[in-house]
Amino acid sequence: MQEQILQLLVDLQVEFGLSYLFISHDLGVIRQVSDRVAVMRTGRVIEQGDAAGVLSAPVEDYTRELVASIPGRRNA
Repeated sequence: MQEQILQLLVDLQVEFGLSYLFISHDLGVIRQVSDRVAVMRTGRVIEQGDAAGVLSAPVEDYTRELVASIPGRRNA
């Protein structure tokens, strides 16, 4: 069901040019639906940018820990 809802959000975004503010602890989902991402820690943004860049080559240690915890993630 989650996959269907996420795909619907992506389809609507493409069809109508929508923007979303999507807040989640699930970086696997964030990677699937986001163009840009901001990582927060203790209420402050510590890293932000293009989702593919932040999630594939995080600069901050905290972000690296979060990315490493994504279920099903293949280690490079």
